[in-house]
Amino acid sequence: MHYLLRLFLQRLALGLLTLFVVSLVIFLSIELLPGDVAQQVLGQSATPENLAAFRRELGLDQPAHTRYLSWLGGFLQGDLGNSLISGIPIKDLISERMYNTFFLAGFAAVISVPLAVLLGVITALYRESFLDKSINVATLTAISVPEFFVGYILVWLFAVELGMFPSIANLSEDASLGDRIYRTFLPALTLTLIVTAHMMRMTRASLINLLALPYIEMAQLKGASQRRLIVMHALPNAIAPIVTVIAINLAYLIVGVVIVEVVFVYPGMGQLLVDSVAKRDFTVVQTACLLFAATYILFNLASDLISIASNPRLLHRK
Repeated sequence: MHYLLRLFLQRLALGLLTLFVVSLVIFLSIELLPGDVAQQVLGQSATPENLAAFRRELGLDQPAHTRYLSWLGGFLQGDLGNSLISGIPIKDLISERMYNTFFLAGFAAVISVPLAVLLGVITALYRESFLDKSINVATLTAISVPEFFVGYILVWLFAVELGMFPSIANLSEDASLGDRIYRTFLPALTLTLIVTAHMMRMTRASLINLLALPYIEMAQLKGASQRRLIVMHALPNAIAPIVTVIAINLAYLIVGVVIVEVVFVYPGMGQLLVDSVAKRDFTVVQTACLLFAATYILFNLASDLISIASNPRLLHRK
């Protein structure tokens, strides 16, 4: 337990250091973006005096390091600042959007994780068979195609041709759970097709590697069926690598939704990020990027700890 706690603190410190470096990269990258928010708001007819006054009002006339420290300090204290374009507090802008993004990612995870594990078990159980090869080809094809293309294919098939689901995932704040599920099904299905292959192939590879170990051979000599060998003996010992790849893909479901949200005009953090870049609303862009980075680092931290906790050899080191 002491080892796990020490490891947690080490990973947490490394995660915070990584987040600090990422925040610096985000800020510097946004500084290099072309365009001027003052010009964007006031228009091309604005005089230089008006532009200078507006920049002073927004604090854009301050040195870059001063603005960075002010932004990072406010973020650490929970003050996300205000939008440069609308003046609305960023907390109010992202609260509903963040909920929508997490709902979409959670919906996709509910479908993809059980499906990936099931397909991994099936392909390991019938490895080198026609079924195994067909599933591998299908999943590899899905992962090889860009997200936006998968999304447009699903829109064409299910929205245009079959008319089963809406092509635009527009949600109202008071939408019921059933309506949310119905309107987010196509975006969730797009994400599912993208991430399932990673988890399925890791599950398959882990199970096949374990099937070559002596204790599995002993169970086989005792008359255990192939299905029992995989489900009862191999699968519990393959939890560590499977959980790791699941956690990484869950992180991707949250931080990788930008393209999918744009395709389906889904009112989430990804759509907000793209809109803010187009409007040169840099404070919103910085906050959204940092929240995505923090989410990804948090899921990676969780995957490390779960992997260690599920591996007795790492948990009880001599």
